[in-house]
Amino acid sequence: MPTTTPATTPPSHRAGQRRRPRATAGHITPLDGLRGLAVLGVLFFHAGHFGGGFLGVDLFFVLSGFLITGLLLKEAADHRGSIDLAAFWERRARRLLPALTVMIVGTLLLVAAAGPPYLLGFALEDGPWAALQATNWHFISEQVGYWNDADTRVFSHLWSIGVEWQFYVVWPVVVAVLARGRATRRLVPVIAAIGAVISLTAMIALTHGPDTTRVYEGTDTRAFSLLLGALMATVPARRLLDRVPVRLAGGLCAVLVCSLGTYWFLTDGPAAPFLFKGGLFIHALAAALLIALLAHAPSSPVGRLLGSRPLRWLGGISYSLYLWHWPIYLLLSEEFLGFGGWGRTAVLVPVSLAAGFLSKVLVEDPVRFKARWARGRTGTVCLVGALATVAAACLFIPAPDQGADAVDLTQLTATSRV
Repeated sequence: MPTTTPATTPPSHRAGQRRRPRATAGHITPLDGLRGLAVLGVLFFHAGHFGGGFLGVDLFFVLSGFLITGLLLKEAADHRGSIDLAAFWERRARRLLPALTVMIVGTLLLVAAAGPPYLLGFALEDGPWAALQATNWHFISEQVGYWNDADTRVFSHLWSIGVEWQFYVVWPVVVAVLARGRATRRLVPVIAAIGAVISLTAMIALTHGPDTTRVYEGTDTRAFSLLLGALMATVPARRLLDRVPVRLAGGLCAVLVCSLGTYWFLTDGPAAPFLFKGGLFIHALAAALLIALLAHAPSSPVGRLLGSRPLRWLGGISYSLYLWHWPIYLLLSEEFLGFGGWGRTAVLVPVSLAAGFLSKVLVEDPVRFKARWARGRTGTVCLVGALATVAAACLFIPAPDQGADAVDLTQLTATSRV
């Protein structure tokens, strides 16, 4: 995100910047820390120690909607309503695809070398869908149970990456069309609000029976989290928050953090009452308000806490950490390690942190910030080569013969996943 306005900027331009949403005025460090808390929740949820940690994914959705919409609206304001969609999608591809591609290939090789046959079989089946950013709809169409299914799929966590990518394909087009005129630009928050309500309605209507995979992983039924975040990045929302004194905003941040934390501790997966009948929507709305208030008052006590170095560091590696942690959790199973509980968690978390850090330093950052090898023809060759490697891995890694070594999947311990 852009830095603050330099002193040499003409006064008229500085005034124009002050009228823009605060989400686009500069880097908001508390949001890095919020992202760090979100990924921590997911890590401990998957380790079996935090029943409500799956809500960290919902927090990721809201953050993505807020930040992406802020960037789009800033570009429209800077270029008289014009948004370069090709450049936007290139930035998103640089941000997401390289680390994802390396993780897919690396996971396939690791599972082929050290994983049980059933894990490799499903990995080869799911790998192409993961590369196409469509894992969520693949699992829905194949009726792969989400909450109570056995832990047999190393790419099951990529459903949320698919939801975000599908949002990145559609929502920027909507904003780009509306941003062309002053009158239509005012419709962005209206469309976001209406879309969020429609998404909530779809979730409520489609929630039936014990298996909630369809509404939990569906792009249409989870879009409200992204759209509520988008709503808070618009000019009308910022103007409303501008009326809130900074001290009061800091107090509201504290209340919201405590409320969200309480909800995380009290929620226990699909067993939580009201979760799919409005609970997720209320959680996303509270998270969106918290994010907007942190952007309005980043120096509040809560903002300073979330902006602390450890949480910011976690937020910085959160994407790669999220990508790698679930395959690591499945490969380093209780059977493999010989122990479980907190002892296993003490192994899983550091290994996941190390993998996330290395992925960010060696893959994410060089491509994102256009290192020499990631530019021009060399960058194109690397991208094509990476995608070809995924295809080759899925095609040429031999499918396992599960005959004598077949595992009764119904006997595996089922644990919740995000």
